Amino acid sequence: MFTGIVEGLGKVIRLTKKGADLVLEVEAEMDLSEVSLGDSIAVNGACLTVTYQNGKIFSADVSAESLSKTTLKYLRTGQQVNLEKSLRIGGFLGGHFVLGHVDGIGRILSRTQKSGSIIFAIEAVDSLSRYIVEKGSVAIDGISLTVNRLEKERFYVNVIPHTAAHTTLTGKKEGEWVNIEADILGKYVEKLLQSKQGIDKDFLAEHGFI
Repeated sequence: MFTGIVEGLGKVIRLTKKGADLVLEVEAEMDLSEVSLGDSIAVNGACLTVTYQNGKIFSADVSAESLSKTTLKYLRTGQQVNLEKSLRIGGFLGGHFVLGHVDGIGRILSRTQKSGSIIFAIEAVDSLSRYIVEKGSVAIDGISLTVNRLEKERFYVNVIPHTAAHTTLTGKKEGEWVNIEADILGKYVEKLLQSKQGIDKDFLAEHGFI
């Protein structure tokens, strides 16, 4: 479990193919003294398990499934990534609950400077966009952001100067791909509504929810 508040950047120092999987080695800017083998770290929003750690360097296995669903397959040596250690009980929740289970990838359609902020328009396929709501939360490359505006298969987010300066979004350009994780609440509601037993639209109407 994460919050979508990036704690620091990391630099990819090695990528090693392991069959259909990948071993990712990263040098982190942030303190890893509390990180142990088996702990979780979000890399560009994807939850990975630490398999090696020495000082500020850690390694993690990336499965074929994770590669197929995320932008981790596009990583190159020397590239920067967003990092966040897993949320600990009693920790500060500054963003929203992020699982690190990336739903899919989206393409940056436009990048517009507005005063000190940057407005990104991001394309999301219908299977993702149905979970994205105006003024709701979304994680982009592991960053908790608010959806400003929503259109059919695109949505807009505002990135303030601090967020841009301390994440990889500052260097993102039109046409690049990003990881998207929608708020988990919408997926659970949809699942319940589709169930033949339990909660459905009639139940919600009967009890005054709709």
